Amino acid sequence: MIQDRIKELKRVKASELLRHPLNYRKHPEKQKRLLSQLLSEIGYADALLAYETPHGLRLIDGHLRAETTPEQEVPVLILDVNEQEANKLLLTLDPLAGLAETDSDLLAELLAKTETTGELEVWLQENATPPIDKKERSAYAAEEWEGMPEFEQNGVTFFRTLTVYLKTEADFLDFCALIRQEISEKAKYIYHPKQERRDLAAKRWVSEAK
Repeated sequence: MIQDRIKELKRVKASELLRHPLNYRKHPEKQKRLLSQLLSEIGYADALLAYETPHGLRLIDGHLRAETTPEQEVPVLILDVNEQEANKLLLTLDPLAGLAETDSDLLAELLAKTETTGELEVWLQENATPPIDKKERSAYAAEEWEGMPEFEQNGVTFFRTLTVYLKTEADFLDFCALIRQEISEKAKYIYHPKQERRDLAAKRWVSEAK
């Protein structure tokens, strides 16, 4: 029989929960904003995970939620685990959840039936859209490419490449004037004489199913 390691459910002030020193998850500002909006719209609908230590309750899962609402009493499941078991949970909970595959039809139906607003709505539309399987994408490409002319990339050669060191901004501007080109700060290379950029994006294949 599988063990039940949940001792009890407590409501604890979030700021009193100890952060796990080995928590390797970093939370960017966008994730913080999205979670804050979700908590505002729905509230707490899941418990944080923690275990007992001599110093107090130490978090295993729910660090960002605790940081988002530090002054609120939050639901916490207290687990009967030791330090090694807590580390194993910390290491595996999120990666295991990430192994789940997507039923595209059900995901599309769920999206259609879910209403939200603001940045959370935009994020859902951009990131929860059913992905196109790689094999499916290849099949689309092969079907659409049938009958198209073959493309051959002829070898492109250059007489010489040269690295130019410019000590000052004045030297840089003088160099630009000499070759009659404007060079952006992000430029990694240039052609001389200047060559017009080709619109390669217009020559790519794009599936309407994307």
